[in-house]
Amino acid sequence: MRIIHFIPSIDRKHGGTSFYMQLLAKELGKLTELCIATHSTDEPLRLENCRVEYMPTYNPLSSKWRRAYDELFDKFRPDVVHVNTCWLPECSAVQRLAQKKGIKVVLTPHGMLEPWIISRHYWTRKFPALMLYQRAAVRNADWLHATAESERQNLLRLGYNERIEVIANGIEVGGIAMKDSWKRRKEILFLSRIHVKKGINFLIEAVARLKTELEGYTVRIAGEGDANYIAELKEQVQQFGVDNIVRFEGGIYGDKKWQLFRQADVFVLPTHSENFGIVVAEALASGTPVITTKGTPWEELQSWCCGWWTEIGTDSTVEALREFIATTDERLELMGRNGRRLVEEHYSSRKMAEDMERLYASL
Repeated sequence: MRIIHFIPSIDRKHGGTSFYMQLLAKELGKLTELCIATHSTDEPLRLENCRVEYMPTYNPLSSKWRRAYDELFDKFRPDVVHVNTCWLPECSAVQRLAQKKGIKVVLTPHGMLEPWIISRHYWTRKFPALMLYQRAAVRNADWLHATAESERQNLLRLGYNERIEVIANGIEVGGIAMKDSWKRRKEILFLSRIHVKKGINFLIEAVARLKTELEGYTVRIAGEGDANYIAELKEQVQQFGVDNIVRFEGGIYGDKKWQLFRQADVFVLPTHSENFGIVVAEALASGTPVITTKGTPWEELQSWCCGWWTEIGTDSTVEALREFIATTDERLELMGRNGRRLVEEHYSSRKMAEDMERLYASL
């Protein structure tokens, strides 16, 4: 099969969707003839087992943009065009061009149609986009791809399209080394894109309320994001008087990232909304227990005894951190090993690619 994936960016600064594409391409490119259509950026991720086409900047009034996609479709002759993410007009425009040529289209929202996301800037941004193009794109897609059953249920509630396949995201677990010691280092880690959606303020507020219990601990906040928002978070840390506990690490990648995962006693993602949360899987694969919220689909943290799955907010984060502090090193090791086993059995990138290939074949 010939498959084209369209994704607006594969820049490492743009978070989970870029890393998702890097992982998927490596395995899917072994099973199909794969092309990734995207845009040129300053720090693109290296993709294996596929060709990458850097397309012109979207301009609905420009014949150059439309002609570039027409030429790509005619030259590559894809069986399926797979569109990633929502809300950008270009995503729906690429879908329309493909479907006009009789090419089947799969749409992966990547959590961008979750209730919390839709509610943000609803009247100024989301409602106009829904009316102009986004609702039609969801309705007309030949198939929708959700990464968890919870996302599938939320897509069904929209009432736009019932053709939904659940395929969990995956990681290259075989290449991730697991920690070899669970002796407490007194380190707590947040590592993700720095964005208001991630609920970092809940973590900072929880640390402020647990200053005494967290004496001697370091809370590392690693990631890149909007400079103004990061400045707000740093000011919050100063106001709460926890600057001796909370450290902002900036963007961390490569071996340093995996080192932080392994040396952390617990990983915390107090997010409002995630369709998957690849950093949760990465932490578990590293043998590190996780605290995250019911804004993610990680109920398995409870059933597999490898972390805490909490309500969203400061109070729940405080409660989970208190339970973590009281947990013995032996219990943390059991949780860490359980988490690694969960990822190995259910969230490998190879399984993700095989499931995706089956979806394409069904079309």
